[in-house]
Amino acid sequence: MSVVPEATASGTAPSVEPQPQNLLPTPARSPSAAGTLTAAPSWWVRSADLQKQAVARAARPDYDAWLAHVKPASACVRPVRLAGTIATIEAATGRLLAERATADMPDGVIYKPCGNRRESVCPSCSKLYQRDAYQVVRSGLIGGKGVPEQVAHHPAVFPTFTAPGFGEVHTRAVKRHTCTRRTDCDCRPEPCHARRDISVCPHGVRLVCFARHAATDRNLGTPLCLDCYDHDAQAVWNLSAGELWRRTTIAVNRYVRRLCRARGIPYVAKVSGNGKVRMVPPVRLSFGKAAEMQRRGVVHFHAIVRLDGLDPTDPAAIVAPPAGIDAADLVDAIDHAARTVSFATEPHPAAPGGWRIGWGEQVLTKVITVAGAGEVTDAQVAAYLAKYATKSTEVTGHASTRLTDETVNVYADPDGTHTERLVEACWILGRPREWRRLRRWAHMLGFGGHFLTKSRRYSITFALLRHNRVVFRRTETAGPDAGEPVAEPTTLVVNFLEFVGSGWRTPADAMLANTSSALARDHQQAARQYLTTTAA
Repeated sequence: MSVVPEATASGTAPSVEPQPQNLLPTPARSPSAAGTLTAAPSWWVRSADLQKQAVARAARPDYDAWLAHVKPASACVRPVRLAGTIATIEAATGRLLAERATADMPDGVIYKPCGNRRESVCPSCSKLYQRDAYQVVRSGLIGGKGVPEQVAHHPAVFPTFTAPGFGEVHTRAVKRHTCTRRTDCDCRPEPCHARRDISVCPHGVRLVCFARHAATDRNLGTPLCLDCYDHDAQAVWNLSAGELWRRTTIAVNRYVRRLCRARGIPYVAKVSGNGKVRMVPPVRLSFGKAAEMQRRGVVHFHAIVRLDGLDPTDPAAIVAPPAGIDAADLVDAIDHAARTVSFATEPHPAAPGGWRIGWGEQVLTKVITVAGAGEVTDAQVAAYLAKYATKSTEVTGHASTRLTDETVNVYADPDGTHTERLVEACWILGRPREWRRLRRWAHMLGFGGHFLTKSRRYSITFALLRHNRVVFRRTETAGPDAGEPVAEPTTLVVNFLEFVGSGWRTPADAMLANTSSALARDHQQAARQYLTTTAA
C-alpha cells in the first residue's frame, strides 16, 4: 500500500541513497536452506521499479532501526532533514554529560515533520494543526488546559464578517434546506442570476445566468464579466483586511465601555505599568477568529467574541463579567461596528484618493451556548474554525508558493482567468515602495494575515500544546498510570542542528515510511473503537 502522492510533491531525490550491501532471503528449497541470506543486486536501489527500491531498503539489517528513527516524521510528505550534534547538559552546573552526532544515526540525519498547516501541502501535519486549533478554540469556550471552566457561563457570540461586492459572480443559493446534514447538502438551489430584463454590460456580456449550479461547479465564484469586475479593489481589500479587523475590535470594545457607563456599572481602579492608577470598566472582550477564503478569492472572517470580567488585582485572571451585560449586547456591539467601521487607504497612483475599506452588508452573529439550546454550540464553532485553519487559496483553483519576477508570469495574466487577474493586480499595484506587501502576498491573492488568531487571554497557545505533547511522549509508558508525580528534569538536551534538506531521500523511503504510519493509524483507530465498545 502506497500513500505517497507523487515523487515531485514528496520532495524525493532518487539515486542519492548510498549503495549498501542489501540482504535478501532466498527461497527455501530445503529445511537446511530456509532463511539463508544472500546479497541483493546493488542496482535495485537505483531501479525505476519502486517495489525493488522498497525491497532493497527493507532487506537492509538496519531497517528496523531506520523505521523507528523516522517514526516522528513518517506521515509527513516533505520532512525536514537536520544534521549536527545533540548534547546532554546537567541543568544545575552546565556540565556536559553526553554528546551524540547525527552521523551515527540512520541516514546521518534527523527527520522532523514540516509542520505545514495547509492540507494541500501536507495532509498529516495539517491534521495535527487542525486538532490543535480545535483545542485552542474550544478551551476558550468551555475551559480546560489551564483555562478556568467558568468561561462556559460567560456570554459569547459567533459573528461572520463578509467582504463587500466587487462585481457580480456566479453563486449557489439554497433558500429552503430539506437535508439533514449541511455538509452533504443536495437541496435544489435557486437560479444563479435570473432576470426578466436581460441587461448587457459595456463589454457586451449578458449579466444573466439561469443555471442552478452544483456545489462542485467550477464556475462558482467567477465573475459574470471579467472586465467589469474590480480586481484591484479586491486585492487591496484582502491586503487591508487585517487592519479592518483591528479597527473593528477597537470599535466593539468602545461600544461595550459606553454601555457600561450608560447602565451605571461601577468602574474599578487599574494600576498601569508606569504606576498610574486609572478607572476602567470591569469588562474585557476576548477574541478569536479564523479567515476563510471564498471561491471568488476574497477572505471572510469567522470570529468568537467572549465577554469576561476584569480583576484589578490580577489583570491576567479570567473572571466572570459583571451583571447588566449579556450576549444580546455583544450582538448589538458587533452589528454597530460592522456598519460604522471603515477607512480609506493611502493614495496610490492607480487611485489617488485611495480605496474605501469596509465590511459587506451580510454580517451574521449567532449566540454560542454550551448546553445546546442556542443558535450554535461550542463544538460546532470549534470544529468550524479548525476546519478553515488548514485551508488556503485552493478553493479558488490557485495554489502556488511565494512568487518572484521569474515565476509570476506563470500565474498572472491581465487577460486570463479570475485568479490570474487577481495575481496580476497584486503584482502591478505592488510596484510602489509603500505597496510592496501586495507583491509579497500575491500568491495569497493579497491576503497577508494569519488564518487563525486570538487575543492574549482567550485561551491557550499552540506552543503550550506542542510542549505538553513533547512532555507526554517522553513520560509515556506501556503500563498503567501509577499517579506518581513526575520529578523535575535534572538534565537539559541542547541541539546543535542545521538544515541540510527537505523530503525523503528516495521514493521507496517515502512509501515505506508513509505506509508504516498508515498501518499504525489503522491500528490505533481499531484499538480506540475496541475500547469504546468495551466501555459501552
